[in-house]
Amino acid sequence: MPLKIEDYALIGDTQTAALVGKDGSIDWLCLPRFDSPACFAALLGEPSNGRWRLAPKGKIRKVTRRYEPGTLILITEFVTEDAAVEVIDCMPPRDMVPDLVRIVRGVRGATEMEMELVIRFEYGSAVPWATRRDGALHAIAGPNALVLRAGVETTGKDLTTVASFTVKEGESVPFLLGWYPSHTEPPKSIDPLVAVDETRTFWRDWSAQCTYTGEWREPVLRSLITLKALTYAPTGGIVAAPTMGLPERIGGVRNWDYRFCWIRDATFTLYALMSAGFYAEASAWREWLLRAIAGDPSQLQIVYGTGGERTLWEIEIPWLPGYEGSRPVRVGNAAVHQFQLDVYGELLDVMHQARKTGVGGDSRSWSLERTLLRFLETGWKKADSGLWEARGEPRHFTHSKVMAWVAFDRAVKAIERFGQEGPLEKWKRLRDRIKKEICERGFDRSRNTFTQFYGSRQLDASLLMMPLVGFLPPSDERIRGTVGAIERELLRNGFVLRYSPEDSEHVDGLPGGEGVFLACTFWLADNYALGGRTDEARALFEKLLGITNDVGLLSEEYEPAARRLLGNFPQAFSHVMLINTAHNLSPKLKPAEHRRQ
Repeated sequence: MPLKIEDYALIGDTQTAALVGKDGSIDWLCLPRFDSPACFAALLGEPSNGRWRLAPKGKIRKVTRRYEPGTLILITEFVTEDAAVEVIDCMPPRDMVPDLVRIVRGVRGATEMEMELVIRFEYGSAVPWATRRDGALHAIAGPNALVLRAGVETTGKDLTTVASFTVKEGESVPFLLGWYPSHTEPPKSIDPLVAVDETRTFWRDWSAQCTYTGEWREPVLRSLITLKALTYAPTGGIVAAPTMGLPERIGGVRNWDYRFCWIRDATFTLYALMSAGFYAEASAWREWLLRAIAGDPSQLQIVYGTGGERTLWEIEIPWLPGYEGSRPVRVGNAAVHQFQLDVYGELLDVMHQARKTGVGGDSRSWSLERTLLRFLETGWKKADSGLWEARGEPRHFTHSKVMAWVAFDRAVKAIERFGQEGPLEKWKRLRDRIKKEICERGFDRSRNTFTQFYGSRQLDASLLMMPLVGFLPPSDERIRGTVGAIERELLRNGFVLRYSPEDSEHVDGLPGGEGVFLACTFWLADNYALGGRTDEARALFEKLLGITNDVGLLSEEYEPAARRLLGNFPQAFSHVMLINTAHNLSPKLKPAEHRRQ
């Protein structure tokens, strides 16, 4: 029986990450960085596609796990009939040298343990050449090499490395798996126990910077740690998720690769970091944005690689059967070629917020912003693929036009408040013109609600963004009507769908059916908070907190009927929304109010 998505936990070193299952198996690991080919791909296939399992031999009565407070050190405790043992997992944050440390520690009695290491490079397809040197196992295939240094004797069996050993109360057995380029010598060994201590110090020092003191400090800090773990430290880029191929519906085709950096996440992410006191990370994210988008504004992409790479061609991998049979398994993301109007608004907004908070605002960024605005002066009229990256016919999506309005609104404020140079009156006229068009063409007067795209009757949860970005005040009857329509038509068991499943194939050209998109439900809670419906906002936020897994992680989507997480995991956007909504419900900083100013 395969593990559910929520049965996994994250470990990482701010360059790459791994997923550890409740059964003690690391089923997903890409080395040396997030978007590298996986060497453990059992998550999307079979154990033969690569994994590393450490667990008691025989029947396990109980499994509990936790992170050490303020860290990304995972502790999984296995209880057997007459003993208990812990497996400690972490990835020490060392520059450009990814390591994976596992410590088996006896808690009570004596436990018989089994280890199985299946290394399969290139997303589970390439069996490495294995040799033994200086007491370590070296596995090489093409440009990649792994070295295993174990505290017990290991043997080879059927292209797999295995071990059996007993650990007694108070004893510790260390394992260290390190990556290195196959054309070089392996890195010097490190003491796994010292590495755990160093990892603990790194994360606790980092977590100590958190300034959030509200009532939801634990889930907020866990979300911030997750964001840090999904940051590619050398560049500052933040990946949407460390995984690919996890389905939005079990058995469905919406199985995307999310190991890249989306422009759309920029403003929310900046707020989440700054509101908790992490200005260095916020500044690094802004600098990544400036480097990634530099160039011809007509060639702006919605998504880039962790280093700002532009070529992210989408291919399908036929040899992986997919998570619970969800195929195809895709590498790369074809949405990179789409025109999505809203990202221009996100970019101008994030630069405006950076100026307001002192994170940035130099002449270099304003020059780039002016270039983007010159393109947008005519580009805002174009149909696009929208927030949800629809793979169907481009349309005039209402949310996209709202974000074009945001771009000119923030440009006007940059001139009026911060003394930047630009055609103030021209941009004011464009801002007013866009707003008028949206209110005329994107609004259904008969139902008193804005609609998904011009001329449609369909609803879209992205409309909840309108008061959050300051397009209209939350007290406006059109906003109240839109929120009410979404409550009536898009709520499922208290969670918000992106849009109606019946409209799915018509909009994006793909078969309908998916879970609820968690960010949308956070947006509804934000709207409740802005509209003075505080009790409802708090209740909805608590409901969302209630679906985090046992170690506080969220995926992209959720299936209320089956009560299980769906989509790539953990999802940065979901955790960003958790942080911001917690702030919106706190008595101090409220991003949903601050962003509108």
